[in-house]
Amino acid sequence: MTYDFTTVTDRRPTWSSKWDVQPGELPMSTADMDFVTAPEIQRALEKRLRTGVYGYTDVPGAWYDACIHWWRTRHGFTLQREWLIFSAGVVPTISSCVRKLTTPAEKVLVLTPVYNIFFNSIVNNGRFPLECPLRYDGERYSIDWEDLTEKLRDPQTRLMLLCNPHNPTGQIWDRETLARIGALCSENGVTVLSDEIHCDLTDPGLSYIPFASVDATCASVCVMAMAPSKSFSIPGLQTSAVAVPDPVLRHKVWRALNTDEVAEPNAFAVDGAIAAWTEGAAWLDAARAQLAANKARVRAFIAEEVPAIRVLPSQATYLLWLDVGALTKDSAVLSAHLRRETGLILTAGAVYHGDGDHFLRMNTAYPPAQLEDGLRRLKQGVTTFPAAV
Repeated sequence: MTYDFTTVTDRRPTWSSKWDVQPGELPMSTADMDFVTAPEIQRALEKRLRTGVYGYTDVPGAWYDACIHWWRTRHGFTLQREWLIFSAGVVPTISSCVRKLTTPAEKVLVLTPVYNIFFNSIVNNGRFPLECPLRYDGERYSIDWEDLTEKLRDPQTRLMLLCNPHNPTGQIWDRETLARIGALCSENGVTVLSDEIHCDLTDPGLSYIPFASVDATCASVCVMAMAPSKSFSIPGLQTSAVAVPDPVLRHKVWRALNTDEVAEPNAFAVDGAIAAWTEGAAWLDAARAQLAANKARVRAFIAEEVPAIRVLPSQATYLLWLDVGALTKDSAVLSAHLRRETGLILTAGAVYHGDGDHFLRMNTAYPPAQLEDGLRRLKQGVTTFPAAV
């Protein structure tokens, strides 16, 4: 079956938070695809819609079966049914776990730069973010193991938030790295919450490694937060899954999600997830191919037309991490200039902490015509950008 990734959809009339911008502006910031979701998912939602009654919804056995089927066939890992808990979203799961698995004023470790909402979940709940900055060699990032070891040994550090794959860099963590993280956390009594929301969006031919699948130690200390939302362009359905192999830890997480009232689905969340996990594989493969082509196009365009910007390699996600250090030491200044002069909206990297001041994050999940528009605006903005700001 052929899927359409070229048609531009006007999302402004849909109350899209991403597209709540000024006329003429192009938001390539929020991690939200501008592809129409799989027709299989649309049909499932339409069937639910036609019932005409949208009452309280339970989580049926079919949801568990679909989730288990997807991870077994897609990622080679068999989740156990008792591990699984429904959650309204990965971010609600993170915030609930921060509240339940730590106490006020304790520390939550993050590898920076990293998804900015991690900091909201930590700070808004009265905990302290403990940054372990990743090492950047001008091409890619790696973990500073000495620093990580020291900070995990801090008795105030009780939780580590991990992006697997990593946002904003699109890096896939290898098995050895994940095993080492798990061993260090186990030695120091630290729980790992692995945010795996981008796991399905690896480049063609590449796959990610579920944290709990690495070894028994990783499984014993982890909470895996997963969702079809990024993968299938359905984040507004508020549907996700949590997998917790350890029974004691699982009970704590189950209590956290239920106490916060985020463990019950809305009327469409279950149907959308089941359709994605049971019928969406072909659409996802086509989307991954389109995303890989889009990222390749961005790399080629920037190398030819805007060589002052370095595009870091990205193995997963539809996000690209742009090194603009040759243009400015404060990417927020460049971001503001691009928006003011061209209407292009890219995320300034400072919100991701670490060395984000030298970076911009670009979302590439657009039909080709919109992507080309964004690239033209980027070139125009950089051309008019003051040097050495």
